[in-house]
Amino acid sequence: MNKLLIAAVVGALSTTMLTVATDAAAETATGAKPAAKTAVAKRPQPRRLIKRKENPSKEAKVDPVPEGAEKWSCKEGLAFELKGDMKRDQIVTVHWANKNYNLPREATTTGADRFHDAATGMDLVVIPTKAMLFQDKDSSRLADECQTAAMAQGAPAPTQSNAINKIGN
Repeated sequence: MNKLLIAAVVGALSTTMLTVATDAAAETATGAKPAAKTAVAKRPQPRRLIKRKENPSKEAKVDPVPEGAEKWSCKEGLAFELKGDMKRDQIVTVHWANKNYNLPREATTTGADRFHDAATGMDLVVIPTKAMLFQDKDSSRLADECQTAAMAQGAPAPTQSNAINKIGN
């Protein structure tokens, strides 16, 4: 009889301990306490994913085209806008891919006009017949054979080197 009583107590304790252990695991996993202790523990419900709204401050910034900028049409239907006088300005603004880039003039030995900003990697090179826009961070040519409307009609590029050549003649 003692053996039977001991077996019943051990069985009851085992069931109670299993329930307590299961409830503690569920509480740890879900962070919530179970409503009532039962002999059979319920599985914790899966958490629902909450879909967050997009943060408008993290959306891509769109710069307006600078007032008075001139459009340069390029091969493959690409284009950029340029504000500034390449004949005299030391910094021009290029509007490319909805962003404005302030490009300082760089001296060249070839006679081409070059405007390059090392911080952004934007590089504009203008020769008498066309302009090319580069991104030197990945060594890619963004736009090629770019011309203003006047250049498309046969006028040379509005560059400093072309202005010097006219004065010398």
